[in-house]
Amino acid sequence: MCGRYVLEGPLSRLTAYFDARYTEEESHFKNSYNIAPTTIVPVVRINREGERVILNHVWGLIPHWAKDKTVSAKLNNARGETVHEKPSFRTGFKKYRCLIPASGYYEWQAPSESSGGRKQPFFIYPNETPYFAMAGVCDHWIDKTSGVLVMSTAIITTDPCEKLRHVHDRMPVMIPKDDWVDWLDPKNNDANSIRKFISSSDEVNFHAVGFEVSGVGRNRIDSDVLIKPRVN
Repeated sequence: MCGRYVLEGPLSRLTAYFDARYTEEESHFKNSYNIAPTTIVPVVRINREGERVILNHVWGLIPHWAKDKTVSAKLNNARGETVHEKPSFRTGFKKYRCLIPASGYYEWQAPSESSGGRKQPFFIYPNETPYFAMAGVCDHWIDKTSGVLVMSTAIITTDPCEKLRHVHDRMPVMIPKDDWVDWLDPKNNDANSIRKFISSSDEVNFHAVGFEVSGVGRNRIDSDVLIKPRVN
């Protein structure tokens, strides 16, 4: 799974890399080193005019048929093996795919006998590019009380690449740049052909980081100290 990730700017680098226009006020974008589910995050999509844009979504899918938005906290990830058939995700997979920019993400390694039962956090980041383009699905939910439209997203995960197998048993699906056009194409509704993009990537680096990212009050810590290599 992917439970927390990082996104660094500047905004000009983000928009240039994804060749997309940011639709919000620039003041809404900031470096974030501890992005958690239910946070508002930027995603790359194709709008109704066929333009590639960056929109703000809630991380944690709220299906259009949901009674309330509380399900968002439980639907931050979608398994690539079943995303095309699960009721919560299949509409988004068919119609509303996106790219979720990330400078890296965190994963927790199962504790060893010598660790005292404590999971070791790792920061996993791109090998040669400034960003991962994590595969995402989206949906649109309307709050029946307020009438407000809420756009939300979930990260698609798959089996890890060989170099990450000792860290965790899942990783986000990364869409290569050459495949962005096809992945984002809203006219491509064939689930079987879309599923070919569900694969692991070995274009990653990683290192152990300090336990601050997984300690008490972790969601209040948002500093680049979190991604620094752990010092024993």
